[in-house]
Amino acid sequence: MNERDELGNDLVPDYITSVKDGAFYGWPFSYWGKHVDTRVKPANPDMVAKAIAPDYAVGAHTASLGLMFADSNALPAPFDNGAIIGQHGSWNRKPHSGYKVLFVPFKDGKPNGAPVDLLTGFLSKEENAYGRPVGVASDHKGGVLVADDVGNKIWRISAAR
Repeated sequence: MNERDELGNDLVPDYITSVKDGAFYGWPFSYWGKHVDTRVKPANPDMVAKAIAPDYAVGAHTASLGLMFADSNALPAPFDNGAIIGQHGSWNRKPHSGYKVLFVPFKDGKPNGAPVDLLTGFLSKEENAYGRPVGVASDHKGGVLVADDVGNKIWRISAAR
């Protein structure tokens, strides 16, 4: 999930979370559970009281647009159980964040452990974008395809053979 802007470089984290029937995740009244966004008028304290916090942060302003769940057809262990996220990257954060493909390990159907960078190198030292990952998909031949809408390329991540 992409979160809101204009609350600073480190707020609000984009996230992945389980979806619960009837749950309220805060928009637009609060973020990350019950953190009130004071810019929203009129406020709605009753809805904020119902807001639940997400399961897992993937960084502020990463523009995490692509998501797939890994399977044995995509990449081998330890990258066969988790989420693969294409992070398009920030436009309003200093330093920039995102601009990579991230793997979040799962255990028992939930995020478990630190994220791992799968594909990086999309930013120069001067923070100019060489590329911006968007969509991610399994190619069902042992790899992950990554659409890059700045480099105008499809990248393929696969295990060394």
